[in-house]
Order: sequence, then C-alpha cells, then structure tokens
Amino acid sequence: MKSTVASILLEKEAVKIQPTNPFTWTSGIKSPIYCDNRLLISYPDAFNTIVLAFKEMIVKKKFDVVAGTATAGIPWAAFLAYELDLPMIYIRKEAKAHGTKSQIEGVMEKGAKVLIVEDLVSTGKSSIAAVQAVRKEGGVVSDVVSIFQYGFPEAKSAFIKADCKLTSITDFPALLEEMEDVSADEKKHVLAFSKDPKKWKA
Repeated sequence: MKSTVASILLEKEAVKIQPTNPFTWTSGIKSPIYCDNRLLISYPDAFNTIVLAFKEMIVKKKFDVVAGTATAGIPWAAFLAYELDLPMIYIRKEAKAHGTKSQIEGVMEKGAKVLIVEDLVSTGKSSIAAVQAVRKEGGVVSDVVSIFQYGFPEAKSAFIKADCKLTSITDFPALLEEMEDVSADEKKHVLAFSKDPKKWKA
C-alpha cells in the first residue's frame, strides 16, 4: 500500500519534487518537496484508497474516538470514523477565543482512547500539540496516523518524547522510488533533505 499511495500522491500532484528549484516553506526552509494532500479530497478514487489504507493500518487496534486535526486532518478522520462506526472529534490548533473557548470540538468522554488523524507530519510539533490537547481534556492517546511523513529526525524525537507512536501510510523514500523522471543521483540528494532539512542545499 505504501507504493500505491505514493503513486496516487504523485499522480494527483498532491506532492511535487523539484531537486534543482526548491520550494520555500513558511519557516524559511528551502525544500525540494512540496506536499498538499488537501487536493486529494477532490478525487473519490484516491480518497477511498487512502481511507482503506488507514483502516488496514489500525485493524488490530481498538479506539473509542477518531480525531482529526484542523483543518487538513478533518475529512480523513470523518470518513474513517464513518467506516469504523465510531464517534469523531476535531482538534483546533488553539482554543477558540469565544463561546465555550474549546480546543476540541465534539464529544469525548474522559478516559476515551483517541486515534489522531493527520494528513502529513513534518517536524511533528502540530501533531504533538494535538496529542497534548486531547490528553489535557482526559483523553488517552497512544497513536497518530498520517497519509505522509517526511521522516525528519526532529519528528521522531518528538513522538518518542511524547510517548506516542506515529504510523504513516507512505513516506519520502517511497515517493522517490515511484518517480521515474528523477535520476538516482538526484534522488540521493533529495533524500538527504529528510535527514537534515535546515542544512540542505539545492
């Protein structure tokens, strides 16, 4: 499934790789890869395949609630919750300033085991913030799942520190394997980005 979903991301142009003309992230980091999985919600075939992949990934685990991270994780969490016949919640990046001032929308009982769904994971900071938000409200989180992850060392360390497991359907190396128009040398150079993104240069 890893290679299948990697092919889908490339086919739908949710991921673009430019080894010699890197993108600039909001953080200022120069990156050979740009990922926008939001595009995938417009393709039913891709959507169905990815939801099925999520189901297969967690088939041996039990959860009480499926949580989506706002906003990109929400559609995936919604369909996965529907497929699993489970309640769904979503987690804001921060508590809203009005009304109930909630950060979590929906109903989550204290002690509920919550699966958090992301579209992608880079440094892991936003994912861990979501984990902490659920735990703060009494939920139990041991797993985060995502469509894609870059494989940054920073993210791995963050999840270990948070005592939480990250599982992704596909990743950076799988994407490069599916790219036929990128040379072996370019793939090696691009892959180095995931090992040390701040020092990588085109």
